[in-house]
This record gives sequence, structure tokens and C-alpha cells, in this order.
Amino acid sequence: MDHPAIVLVHGTRFARGQWQPQLPALAAEFPVTAVDLPGHGSRAAEPWSLDRAADIVAEAVRDLDSGPALVVGHSLGGYVSLHVARRHPDLVAGLVLMGASLATTGPQTVPYRLLASLVARLPAARLTRWNDRLLRRLYPPEVVDATIADGYAFHTLPVAWRDIMGRFDAASLAAVRAPVLILNGERDRLFRSGEREFARARPGTRTELIPDAGHLANFDNPAAVTDTVRRFARELSPAR
Repeated sequence: MDHPAIVLVHGTRFARGQWQPQLPALAAEFPVTAVDLPGHGSRAAEPWSLDRAADIVAEAVRDLDSGPALVVGHSLGGYVSLHVARRHPDLVAGLVLMGASLATTGPQTVPYRLLASLVARLPAARLTRWNDRLLRRLYPPEVVDATIADGYAFHTLPVAWRDIMGRFDAASLAAVRAPVLILNGERDRLFRSGEREFARARPGTRTELIPDAGHLANFDNPAAVTDTVRRFARELSPAR
């Protein structure tokens, strides 16, 4: 095999269907899969645990049976992917952190703690209706139908966010052995605010921006995200 397999890790409240816009195109060239993290999608009944989330990604790499994989994580999934690189370094051929280059430490976590508390108090049915309407208004069906069908893990959001708070900052990248790409939407000002610190923490880390995209870059500009991930995967060493 010329290049590593790819494992895609979804973001907050979503599930594997988030990667509907990328999976077919990447599968034409690479062994590829997308996972459901604990408490999300097909694992909705499974309690959240960061360690368990990392182990699920590791299991997906092993199931592909193609050696170490390129792990691509968005937002919450980006921090999970970073944890995979620390917990299972031998399974990671490369790492893409998409919308996950902001420290989860310090005062910037306060809004997230407040939002998590608010989500826990609101009825899930109401949040689902809001999210369905928002996604349908902003994106075409071929981009978001699978995400809407998966449903949303609002019950897991508060505990998952609390679990990553205090765990990740730029120094978290220092021990990552595999090549790293920090990938942000050019309009994602919040997560872009930490990208320089994250990149400096590990020499050789690359930073790229997705044009005309915000935090949900793989929805805002699906083709550009697919092309960037494909190009990075092609540059990695052959799977061992």
C-alpha cells in the first residue's frame, strides 16, 4: 500500500455521518472509515470517556488492517485524535486537527462551561429541531442528510466538554511523533486564535486554512477539506 488508511473522527454532538461529504471521495483512493465516539450515533447509550473514545479510534485503525493510519479529527474529535496520538502512538501515521487548535485550559473555557450547562437544561427535542432547521437552511441535503439522520448527542455534550477541559494546550502537541496538519476554516476566528501556538509547539507542524469556511469547514467547503486531507495523506510515509 502506497499511503496510510484514514480514520475520521466527528465533532461535538454529531456522529460519523458528519463525514458524508468526504467519505466517498477519499474511499476511491484510501482505506477509510469514520467512527462514532461514546455517547454519539450508534454508541448513544455508551457512557462518554476520553480514554474509551481514543480506544475506539484505535480499534478502527486496527480493523482497517493497513498499519498506522492518518487520524483526522474535527473539534471534539480533534482533541480525541490528539489523545489517540498520545495513547496509541504506534497506530498514528499522521494527525489532522481540524477546528481543534485552541487550548481547553484557562479563561477561554468559561463560555464553553456555561454553554454545556445550558444545553443540559434544555429539552433534547427542542435542540434537535433547532439543529435540523439550521443545517437544512445552511447546507444542501447531500452535505448534511447523514448528520441529521444520525441525530445529536446533546446528552453527552456536557460530560464530554467537561472531560476535555483542562487537558489540552499547545504543549500537548510536543510529544506527538507523527506529522501534524492544523486545519482551520479561515472564518473560524476562535479556533484560529491558537493555531500559531499549537504549530510552534511541535517543529514541522503545518497550518492550512480552508477558504470560505467557518468552524464546520467540512460542511462549508467540502471539496477543499477533502482535497487537503487527500494531499496530506499522499505525502505521508507508506503504511508500515
